[in-house]
Amino acid sequence: MDKLEFQDIWKEQCVAARSVRAQHGILSALDYLVGEKLLIYAETAVTRPEFARELPRFIAEVRDIFSGEEIGHYLSHLERMAAIEDEQVGNQDDDELFDDSPDQRVAKRARLAQLKELLTSPVLGTS
Repeated sequence: MDKLEFQDIWKEQCVAARSVRAQHGILSALDYLVGEKLLIYAETAVTRPEFARELPRFIAEVRDIFSGEEIGHYLSHLERMAAIEDEQVGNQDDDELFDDSPDQRVAKRARLAQLKELLTSPVLGTS
């Protein structure tokens, strides 16, 4: 078997997510695969072309593991959590309580919006 390339680690994460789903439920699997692994992978893909090339395949596999309805509900949850975080930051006098700078938070929200579009689009164009 070929040596697993770092950018291909998503394949093992998808296998793990199926196991998490069976053992711990949909929410835990979505938290693991979408809320953690896919978001980190997408962030890395911004600066690493080898990750960017694999991102559509990763997204296609996520769409295979979870239904559109499951993904949609979960992404709505992530958006609500982001809005709460933004509100909390806005109420703080000192941004040092939060790990991310305002620019980093904006970039994360933009990535989440892009991933939402890809994960919920009726047709995903992969080649």
